[in-house]
This record gives sequence, C-alpha cells and structure tokens, in this order.
Amino acid sequence: MRAIDTFKVDKGTLSVLSSFEEADEADKAYWHSKTPQERMEALELMRQINYGYDPTTERLQRVLEIAELTPS
Repeated sequence: MRAIDTFKVDKGTLSVLSSFEEADEADKAYWHSKTPQERMEALELMRQINYGYDPTTERLQRVLEIAELTPS
C-alpha cells in the first residue's frame, strides 16, 4: 500500500483567509506546531504525489554486460 492511499483531507479544519500574508502566517504557525517526524512524513507524501513513487514497482534496472578480451 502506498503512503498516499492512507491520507485523507480533514474538511473540518479548512479555513478561508483574506490575504496571502495571512495565509503565509497560518502556514508557518501550522508547520511550527508539527514535530520534525510529522514534517518529514508530509515531505515524503508530497514527494510521492509529485513523482509517483511506488517502492514495490520502482527499482533500479540491473544491467549485465559481458566484454570479451581480444588478444593484441
């Protein structure tokens, strides 16, 4: 299960603000109230949303190349 599938929007905590400055202050206050662990989890969630990361399907491709030595 992906991390994004476990999160839901809490519509009871949404607020409408009258200016961008007020919104910036509210954002800062919100993130300052979170623990560093919660901030890292939110960062990981946003990264997965942007890049579509799924650890069960995204792996590095292994490449094997055989080089033959030719006598000179």
